[in-house]
Amino acid sequence: MTGTHGADRAGEPVADPRDYVQDGLILIGVSKSGQDLKPECIELALANRHGLITGATGTGKTVTLQVLAEGFSAAGVPVFAADIKGDLSGIAEKGKPSPKLVERAEEIGLTRYGNTSFPTAFWDIFGVDGHPVRATVQEMGPLLLSRLMELTEPQEGVLNIAFRWAEDQRAAGDEKMTILDLKDLRAVIDEMGQKASTLRSKYGHVAPATVGVIQRRLLVLEEQGAAKFFGEPALDILDFLKVQPDGRGVVNVLAAEKLMNTPRLYATFLLWLLTELFEKLPEVGDLDKPKLVFLFDEAHLLFNDAPKAVLEQIERVTRLIRSKGVGVYYVTQSPGDVPDRVSAQLGNRIQHALRAFTPKEQKAIRAAAQTFRPNPEIDTERAIQELKVGEALVSLLHGKGEPSMVERTLIRPPMSRVGPLTPDERKAIIQNDGDNLRKYGKELDRESAHERLQSRNTMVGQLKQRLSSFSNILRGKG
Repeated sequence: MTGTHGADRAGEPVADPRDYVQDGLILIGVSKSGQDLKPECIELALANRHGLITGATGTGKTVTLQVLAEGFSAAGVPVFAADIKGDLSGIAEKGKPSPKLVERAEEIGLTRYGNTSFPTAFWDIFGVDGHPVRATVQEMGPLLLSRLMELTEPQEGVLNIAFRWAEDQRAAGDEKMTILDLKDLRAVIDEMGQKASTLRSKYGHVAPATVGVIQRRLLVLEEQGAAKFFGEPALDILDFLKVQPDGRGVVNVLAAEKLMNTPRLYATFLLWLLTELFEKLPEVGDLDKPKLVFLFDEAHLLFNDAPKAVLEQIERVTRLIRSKGVGVYYVTQSPGDVPDRVSAQLGNRIQHALRAFTPKEQKAIRAAAQTFRPNPEIDTERAIQELKVGEALVSLLHGKGEPSMVERTLIRPPMSRVGPLTPDERKAIIQNDGDNLRKYGKELDRESAHERLQSRNTMVGQLKQRLSSFSNILRGKG
């Protein structure tokens, strides 16, 4: 899987990333079997069996993430990746043949290593470093919102009542009683508090104190910037599944540096995104290659303090989404960060170095070593502590889905830039992305629950409501 196509004006080889994608395989790196070099590859047909990338800070996980994104893009598979530090943005620009990267390429036999850029779309919940990503409150649903607001079970019950009441109002003919943004949800919760006595017989008890807690939690969300996320136009999930005319998949990069200041919002957003993919994509069974690959950095945040219902949803989506043609790759420090029921679904594994300074860390390394299919030539537990930057233990699915024996592997150097874009470079790419700019650039604020309830609570609105009730009775709807 080596070679390039042609040369540029400076005489340097012009790299073609498809050189690293051949016979349904994506080259990840190279291991050594005696004196021979052995390519380590992800099989595209098994890439939707998910994966796990682990390792301590500074061991090369981000570059491995970049290599994966490059490989899938070259294979015509769109990618969604969360960019925690901003470094992954460099995939949009051609890299430079630095001495270290050239040396690595020569060491693993890529004698004509070259550089290129990859088609990239930038996204940002706050709408600053990418196209705005929005969802309506209704789409998010009460389960994920409850986790986002850290509600107790009784408080979650009141939130469920609010959603159900708004749904019943729409069914009764008020189609604009939709909960699109946080001000809509605030208005509906306030209505629950004012009508608690009349709602009790149908929906259950709504305690004023609970209403107050939810309102305060909504205020905290607004202060954290979550109001930017909730609204319209809502994200069309199919816009993450674009392929360029030249056959390369678009790499969708979520700017997550600021988002990481509110880790619960980050985790809830990505779980919502996974759920949307699961619910909206059709069943496709086993394909020659995935329809989308989802790279989820800092994955431990998804599981930290998650209630049982949320963990069950994560496990269910991870287990079933592969039949929709989606591969999910969790990236975190230790395999122990991922619950066993989820970890069991992650077949392709790349382990960078871990350090052991305490008994607890030593135990974690032993546990990590046990997740690999043993190789009699490698002391896996010892190797995990000896790995150098850019080196990893790799076990990938092959054949009918069985894992390969673990191999000590040098990850291939990226073809795109290692390091972040400049603000001007990022801005230029966003401005040149005309389709997404036109679709998501301007926020919409149509009439919804907030405006409807304001209108209802005027004298004219109350009169109209009474007339509507009589009208329904006369039509036999009462």
